[in-house]
Amino acid sequence: MADTYNYRIDHHGSLVRPAGLDTADPGAVADAVAEAVVYQRKLRSTVVTDGDFPREDFRGAVLDRVTGFRRTAGRDADGLVRWVAESLPKAEGPLLADSAARLPELTLIAPKASLPSPAYLAATTYQDGLGVPSARALGEALAELLRTEIALLVSRGVRLIQLNNPLLLDWPGNSPLSYDDALAVEAAAVRLDERPEGVRIGVCPGWTAPAAVDRVRLERLYAGVLADRWVLPFHQGTDAELDLVRVLPEERDLCLGVVDATVPAPEEIDTVMARIDAAAELKDIEDMAVAPSRGFADVADRPLLCAADQRAKLVLVETVARYCWGNEF
Repeated sequence: MADTYNYRIDHHGSLVRPAGLDTADPGAVADAVAEAVVYQRKLRSTVVTDGDFPREDFRGAVLDRVTGFRRTAGRDADGLVRWVAESLPKAEGPLLADSAARLPELTLIAPKASLPSPAYLAATTYQDGLGVPSARALGEALAELLRTEIALLVSRGVRLIQLNNPLLLDWPGNSPLSYDDALAVEAAAVRLDERPEGVRIGVCPGWTAPAAVDRVRLERLYAGVLADRWVLPFHQGTDAELDLVRVLPEERDLCLGVVDATVPAPEEIDTVMARIDAAAELKDIEDMAVAPSRGFADVADRPLLCAADQRAKLVLVETVARYCWGNEF
């Protein structure tokens, strides 16, 4: 049995930023993060993050801290600022480790760090002719950077690390990085020779499930990327979501994104519990955790919900966890 019980009540990392927060003021950001830790503790979360408050979007932990990338004037369809890779990246210091190391000073609850996956960054920033040999080479360089960062985060007391790749469940056919190369790159990033007890490395392969799951491709994903935890969308009640659970190997634990982080209306508790019951017929509920379906503000200036609605969703996740596991965590 996995040690998921330590992290039953999870979230993706990004929270609605306080109104008027001056991110250019390190003191203001530190105060906001400290308040966010108190907020998460009061909501009985079993992990705490910095809310992504210091970053423009969920990719910033890498794009803001390494060389080789250039910000452009445009935005993608999902609202993310477009960046392109002009050379293989090099880190000039820790990416998240210095800031994440402050979280254990604020609470005994397990610190969590979320990072963009190397395959996602390679697929979305590679542009032919700009000086990078290939998307695969870019991905491999990013994987090495992230693997080094994950080891550093663990040494600084972070206990749960999540890599986010919104594309993995429905890999685009026109990507400059092939699906096979994407799996190889992700696998390299999560490879950690030694894990202290209680450390989990997770992967979120998408914010929503595709209309239909290619089981052969999904089996390759789970077999090829040896993450401890898979953070799966589970808020629509579809057969495809059940397939994501059905194919998951027994030795992996999973976190179900059981409430929709994109709509303010709270779900009916009976509806959520019925979905969890269906998942529990496929996998041991003791190897599960629950969370919102995605981050609440993966792009800081475009939060998906207001602060009050975010709180209602997190309270619902906590309530669902207690329905499932009582007070054992």
